[in-house]
Amino acid sequence: MFKIINLRFSLAGRSRCAGALWLGASACAVCVAAGVAKAAEPWPVKPVRVVNPFTAGGGVDAVGRSITQQLTELWGQPVIIDNRPGAGTTIGMEIVAHAVPDGYTLLVNNGSVATAPALYRKLSYSVVKDLAPIALAVQSPYVLTVHPGVKANSVQELINLARAQPGKLTYGTVGVGSPAHLMTELMKSLTKTDMVHVPYKGGAPSTTGLLSGEIQVLFSPISTILPHAKAGRARVLAVSSAKRVELAPDLPSVAEAGVPGFDGTSWYPFFAPARTPAALIQKINGDINRILQKPDVRSRFLAMGMVPVGGTPEALRDYLDAEIKRWGKVILEAGVKAE
Repeated sequence: MFKIINLRFSLAGRSRCAGALWLGASACAVCVAAGVAKAAEPWPVKPVRVVNPFTAGGGVDAVGRSITQQLTELWGQPVIIDNRPGAGTTIGMEIVAHAVPDGYTLLVNNGSVATAPALYRKLSYSVVKDLAPIALAVQSPYVLTVHPGVKANSVQELINLARAQPGKLTYGTVGVGSPAHLMTELMKSLTKTDMVHVPYKGGAPSTTGLLSGEIQVLFSPISTILPHAKAGRARVLAVSSAKRVELAPDLPSVAEAGVPGFDGTSWYPFFAPARTPAALIQKINGDINRILQKPDVRSRFLAMGMVPVGGTPEALRDYLDAEIKRWGKVILEAGVKAE
């Protein structure tokens, strides 16, 4: 009798276990189905905001608006530039770093994303941990330029002049920690020269300062200075990139002209908040890459002195890490402090 009862109990237990397993499997199936449905939801279904940590106008704005106009057409939803300047671009980056990671808030910036960690030690976010790379859109080489009155027709002659007159030559920038500032500090470090920094409040004033002779040396965006050079109001010596560029093939690079190891360009990346779904990152990356390959878009950027780049999120991550390390060293050695 005991055996029969025990057998019945065992069979009942198995039945309950089987039922529990069936219910568990059903629940899992429901969860998987819900996950698939959620993953398959269309995106975007509302406007997308792209934060620009600069005022309207300038390189970042030009890149951002060129790309977002194309994305608006591609996605069928407004992709809107939201200018949030201030504190050396850290305010705009903070907005994105703390935004909901749903793909509806993105960031377009320049190389300041790599210099901010060294310039601002008390940020409320981490550039590396709280921003997810999407794509490096374009790069823009600068041109090392001197006033026509400077007795230097080459990079080496400028170096010799600076060495002969330490602290006499002045160089302009658009502000402390700007690309032109750090490029010149890198050049000073590599050549063991001394020039005096004159910061201006924008690109136009710094260009005017060079043309008027108020300053003698300037790293300037290539599209800004070439028209003045052709008119004889400025003398261009070299491009800042490691190699010559198709925008000015006759100009040597600074490295080629006598400063080995010099490399500096302005670059314009797109980021999302960290923890944004990988599928969304890949979609946005793919769409930006397709836009950059369009002949009319490429021509427009080249006319602005910018070279379309593109590439994977992983490539941008590697580039960001390298730039943080390189410019962090320059900032530390030069004693550059944010205003």
